[in-house]
Amino acid sequence: MRSPEISVIMPCYNMAAHLEKSFGSLQSQTHHDWELIAVDDGSTDDTLAWLRAQNEPRLRIETQPNGGVSAARNAGLKLARGRYIAFLDADDTWAPDFLERMLPPLRAGHAVLTYCGWQNLGVAGGRGNPFIPPDYEGPDKKVTLLTSNRWPIHAAVTRRELVLAASGFDTNFVVGEDFLLWLEIACFHHIQRVPHILAYYHHHAGFQASRDRGRAARQLLKVQETFLQRHPELVAEIGKRRIREITLGTFLKRGYDAYWKRDLDVAQEVFRLSFMKGGWSFKDLKYLLPAMLPSFLYHIMVKSLG
Repeated sequence: MRSPEISVIMPCYNMAAHLEKSFGSLQSQTHHDWELIAVDDGSTDDTLAWLRAQNEPRLRIETQPNGGVSAARNAGLKLARGRYIAFLDADDTWAPDFLERMLPPLRAGHAVLTYCGWQNLGVAGGRGNPFIPPDYEGPDKKVTLLTSNRWPIHAAVTRRELVLAASGFDTNFVVGEDFLLWLEIACFHHIQRVPHILAYYHHHAGFQASRDRGRAARQLLKVQETFLQRHPELVAEIGKRRIREITLGTFLKRGYDAYWKRDLDVAQEVFRLSFMKGGWSFKDLKYLLPAMLPSFLYHIMVKSLG
């Protein structure tokens, strides 16, 4: 059987209500040489029945007991036949020309990974504005990429052998598993921006891992630490002081962001861990020390400040 040019991997857990939209966005692609590997991750709704009812020869279905999104994506990777890999979650979508625009730089050998602009749908307060990321190829590329995850998982396409060389997704992470993968690929190879809005992230009432902001902050810090443990040469290259700013400094900033939004449970959690890990200065102590109080006292104290 002829291999498709690109394999699209879609983990599915109780996503029957969203599959028509996400699957439809793939079927609407102007580039047709793809396969979809949909991995049902132990769904208890009609997800698997919906997938099996589709009359689409490019669809391949894998089932497994519930193991989480990383395990589902890894299962899909084992079956992938395409030269290129993309990940599309079952509740997100692509513009019809996503593949048509993302693949040419890879085919030409100009880059091993392409990334594009995206838009968050279903959120308020200006957070749903379209965003086109900058060109990250430059002298500060590694620092910039290491500071935070620069694109959502469905806004990138890369070469399959590089994903496999990076061992796919680390199942220890519920949040930031794609951040670690992109670091392993993008820090050491040329990447190319595709300056168009081509990916759409749909916020909805169901479970989405990034909603637990305290856990997300902890796991993103752990991703940075894990990556640097794997590549100690980067610590020497970037410098220990700058590494502390990128890792512990960024973590502490997430605590301040939560504090000023009065998301006090997250702020307290981050401030407590920051105090123990370091990366703070004396001016931070007036925020960090109160966070060591019992939670109810911390809430009362902060709210009394107005």
